[in-house]
Amino acid sequence: MAQYHAMKITRLETFHVRPRWLFLKIHTDKDIVGWGEPVLEGKAKTVEMCVHELGRMIIGQDPRRIEHLWQTMFRGSFYRGGPVIMSAISGIEHALWDILGKSLNVPVYQLLGGHVRDRIRVYGHLGTEGPNDYRPRATILFGERPFSAYKISPPGPFRMVENPAKLAKIVDTFKEMRELAGPEIDLAVDLHGRVAPPFAIQICRALEPYGPMFVEEPVLPGDLLALKRISSSTTVPIATGERLVTRWQFQEIIEQEVVSIVQPDISHCGGIFELRKIAAMAESRNIAVAPHCPLGPITLAASLQVDACIPNFLCQEQVTLGEDYLKTPFKLKDGYIELPTGPGLGIEVDEEKVKAGAHAGEWDNPTYTQEDGSYGDW
Repeated sequence: MAQYHAMKITRLETFHVRPRWLFLKIHTDKDIVGWGEPVLEGKAKTVEMCVHELGRMIIGQDPRRIEHLWQTMFRGSFYRGGPVIMSAISGIEHALWDILGKSLNVPVYQLLGGHVRDRIRVYGHLGTEGPNDYRPRATILFGERPFSAYKISPPGPFRMVENPAKLAKIVDTFKEMRELAGPEIDLAVDLHGRVAPPFAIQICRALEPYGPMFVEEPVLPGDLLALKRISSSTTVPIATGERLVTRWQFQEIIEQEVVSIVQPDISHCGGIFELRKIAAMAESRNIAVAPHCPLGPITLAASLQVDACIPNFLCQEQVTLGEDYLKTPFKLKDGYIELPTGPGLGIEVDEEKVKAGAHAGEWDNPTYTQEDGSYGDW
C-alpha cells in the first residue's frame, strides 16, 4: 500500500495586480505551492482581509483535504455565504486543488472524473455604445474570427419604463452586428440586471429575429418571478448567475427551470468543486452552464478545469489569455483553447511579472447618472 505523506499549509500570500485582480499563493511544508484568484470586483482589499482571516482556520492543515477545509471555512464563519466570504473561499479553494493536482502530477479535471471534451470554446467581448460605434473593431474581429462567439453590453442607465428610442438603439445595434457577423458567429447580450421586467421582455422579443445566443441578466438574478415571466415570454435563451454564490442560491433557479443557462463565477460561487456541483444540478434539468469570468488568468485556468469535465458546458467567458502573468499563456485557435495538460491548474505563474504588475488594489465599478440626477445602474 502506497504511503500517504503528510503535508501542511504554512502560509497564505496575496498579490494585488493590474487591472483589478487579487492573486493568492498558498505555501506548504513541501516543495509545492498552489495559486488561486480570490477577488470580488471593486472589493479586492476587503476580500484580501477575509482570505487572511480564513487562513487562520487552515494554516497547519493538510491542503489536500479540500472538502473538509471548504466546510470548515464555510460553516466556521457562522455567517454563511455572501459575495465577500465566498470569493475568499473560492480563491483559497482554487489553490488547494492546484496543490492536490501538482502533488499527484495530474490536471484537476482528472480528479473530477476526467475530461469529456478535448478543447474548450471561449467567447470575446464587444463593448458597444450604439450603431457604428463598434463597427471598426467588429469588422476586424469578424473577419479574422479569433472567436466564434461574442457578447455585447448595451449602455445604461435605464429607467423603470423606457421609450421606443432606447429599444430601437439596442435592436439596431444588434441587427447591424448580426449583419456584419453572419449567421455562424454567436452573439449574446448582457443587460447587467439594469432593466425592469417589462422592458426586458420588449428587448428579448425584438431581438428574436436576429438569433441571440442568450440574453444575460435581463433582471437581477434573485428575482425568480421576473425571470420566469421573461423566459416564458420569449424564445431567446435567458442566462443568469454571476452574482449568485453556492449551490443553495442556484437551487431554486435550477429546480424551477427559470432560465436556460446558468453562469456561476468560479471566483465567487465557492470554487472549483462548488461549480462542479452546480453544473451537476443544472444537468439534471437540461440547463446549460456558461461560466462567468471577467477576471484574471488564474480564474480562467480554474474555470477551464471544470469546463473540461461537465457535459452541459456551453461557452467560457474570458478577458485575458494570461499574457501579462503566465509563463505560458493560453493559446486560442478557431475560438477554442486546447485542453490544458499540466498538473493542477495547468499554469505557471510568472512571479516577476506579478511584481511588475503590482497594483494598489483600489478599483471602482463604473456608475451612471439618470437625467434627473439619481443613481443609475451601470
